[in-house]
Amino acid sequence: MRYRKFGNTGLFVSELCLGTMTFGGAEGSMWGHIGRLEQAEVDGLIGRALEGGINFIDTADVYSDGRAEIMTGQALRNLGVPRENVVVASKVFGETGTKSVNSRGMSRYHIIDSVKASLARLQLDHLDLYQIHGFDPATPMEEALRALDDLVRQGHVRYIGVSNWAAWQIMKALGISERLGLSRFESLQAYYTLASRDLEREIVPLLASEKVGLMVWSPLAGGLLSGKYSREGSSEAGARRTTFDFPIVNKERAFDCIDTMRPIAAAHSVSVAQVALAWLLHQPAVSSVIIGAKRISQLEDNLAACGLQLSAAELAALDTVSALPAEYPGWMLERQGGYRRQQLVDARID
Repeated sequence: MRYRKFGNTGLFVSELCLGTMTFGGAEGSMWGHIGRLEQAEVDGLIGRALEGGINFIDTADVYSDGRAEIMTGQALRNLGVPRENVVVASKVFGETGTKSVNSRGMSRYHIIDSVKASLARLQLDHLDLYQIHGFDPATPMEEALRALDDLVRQGHVRYIGVSNWAAWQIMKALGISERLGLSRFESLQAYYTLASRDLEREIVPLLASEKVGLMVWSPLAGGLLSGKYSREGSSEAGARRTTFDFPIVNKERAFDCIDTMRPIAAAHSVSVAQVALAWLLHQPAVSSVIIGAKRISQLEDNLAACGLQLSAAELAALDTVSALPAEYPGWMLERQGGYRRQQLVDARID
């Protein structure tokens, strides 16, 4: 397990992060389609993840209506994990609690209430990373950023991040934080896979420019890139994609990628899932890849991806089959700026 610098901070996190979306879902609910793990199973997964070198756990107040946070906190207590050995992240945005008109969004009202509730559920005195889970068009950005900055100053939160925002929204928030001297977003949690590389158009260049870390959610596209699916369907009864078809992905494009991954996996005697994860771990923008599991065997397979080194030829084959179609203004920027980039290469300027 390697540890990567987190955004523009001095914090280091494991290249794999344990996600908790499979914890505690009720049967028949949306969360139940993702996972219904009980406390003993959660303890086992978290314990094995920590043994495997993971020091980073990501949860959210809405996961299983708060049960995921409760079970995560209880597992850390049951396992006797020293607080300084684990980086714990949670998120705020969706409806929680009694689900009143103000129990949602990014208002100061909701943020302050939510962090207190998350800390109580997790049995912690602070969160290492607190993330906005979605964009709220009803709340001024400055209001949310000031509330988050207060939480950092008060010691309830160490760092702040964001999830599922567009490039212009992230850049605007970074500008407001710089102008007002507020804590800034150190990370983006976003959907990024070999079969869905849309992030590379605007967001990846932004993250590199502003030194913002990237946490990848659903790196196997909801299991689609695990290798158990083909164009004919799934080889596993009750597979998640058959009951909860999310996240959105171009299936034909995904299966083209899978067809390319299978021989690479066979050559290394690893699973297709490991190839998909390893490709992400080879991407410079990625700080940590969030993995979720229902079974120890799935977790073990994901952990093994850290040791898979793809060759230049294999990476080229994967990049070719998954390449984004040209889109304006990207192709124009490439055309006009090409000779200047070559000048930098010729001058050996980084």
